[in-house]
Amino acid sequence: MSAVGAAPGTAGGMLTEIDHVAIAVNDLEAAIAYYAETFGATVVHRERVESDGVEEALVAVADSYVQLLTPTRDDSPVARFLASRGEGLHHVGYRVADCAAALQSVKDHGGRVIDQAPRPGSRGTTVAFVHPKAAFGTLIELVQE
Repeated sequence: MSAVGAAPGTAGGMLTEIDHVAIAVNDLEAAIAYYAETFGATVVHRERVESDGVEEALVAVADSYVQLLTPTRDDSPVARFLASRGEGLHHVGYRVADCAAALQSVKDHGGRVIDQAPRPGSRGTTVAFVHPKAAFGTLIELVQE
């Protein structure tokens, strides 16, 4: 076996890659400047997601991203996160071939979900969130490209 409990070629099962690591920040422009000046990184995608009340900037790292997130309104989940925890790691996004199937697997295994069904995400993706209480304290985003 290539990984503990996994068949060869399926080490991640439904999780095919890390899509992004999301970092909540108070000042998106300052965070972008930090990544540019410190690491020579450039923003490859920027989008305002009204439904989530956030603005994001994606910095490419190999085939994945660092997603810098800032709230656009006070009642957004990211605004509440920043108010209670401060800046830092917000969630991990995993790529999946089928967001609905991955979400159903979480439910079938007794996991708690935030989204009952997949929904549109940034970059034209389909996404769903798994509650951190179901995932050892980590907010997980399932991302289908």
